[in-house]
Amino acid sequence: MISINGLHKQFGDLEVLKGIDLQINKGEVIVVIGPSGSGKTTLLRCLNILEVPTSGSITIDDQTADFSKSLPKRSIDLFRKKSAMVFQHYNLFPHMTAIQNVMEGPVIVKKLSKAEARKKAEQLLIKVGLGDKLDFYPHQLSGGQQQRVGIARALALEPKVMLFDEPTSALDPELVGEVLQVMKDLAGEGITMVVVTHEMRFANDVADEVIFMDQGKIIERSKPVDMFTNPKEERTKQFLNLLQ
Repeated sequence: MISINGLHKQFGDLEVLKGIDLQINKGEVIVVIGPSGSGKTTLLRCLNILEVPTSGSITIDDQTADFSKSLPKRSIDLFRKKSAMVFQHYNLFPHMTAIQNVMEGPVIVKKLSKAEARKKAEQLLIKVGLGDKLDFYPHQLSGGQQQRVGIARALALEPKVMLFDEPTSALDPELVGEVLQVMKDLAGEGITMVVVTHEMRFANDVADEVIFMDQGKIIERSKPVDMFTNPKEERTKQFLNLLQ
């Protein structure tokens, strides 16, 4: 489903990604962990071309973006339709209700009629446990509820891949569980997911594989049980020991 080859990303003189190679199969849940500044979020943003890589290529499904040459806007738009992103700070439109937030993408991007989009948005908000909050504005919702609207909004675009950028890190601890439960349910449905998170229990319970990144490189990749009980690399051991 995802093939990343020789991916580099520089911001001025700072090289944030240093040659990432990664293959992800359809239906896999890949959790990316690592210290702050390791390149995790930049990798995720490159997958959606929210950041344009300096070089390398990414293929999602049947769409390839080769960053060794200039990409026309149409190619970028087609590529972006393959994935949808759930952000750390929700990024909902404050002047729109929950259902309007979820409807916006299908109407603008997929050209659905408002009636079709509303029906679909209602189904998705019920799916994430917010069937009784359709007409609530973001400021009327808890952080966990806003993040669940964000997940419904991403699902409304029918992406091949769901990208999650630390989706629970801005939440109060008691609200984390409700968001992780929705993500677990999605994983159970076989949706391909790449999740940057500090929630090690989620990684252990749900991930097919865990990737440890540091200083712009993939240091180690393994099954959760191996990553958390018997990491191979010394740098991985140091990082995980700090979490004990």
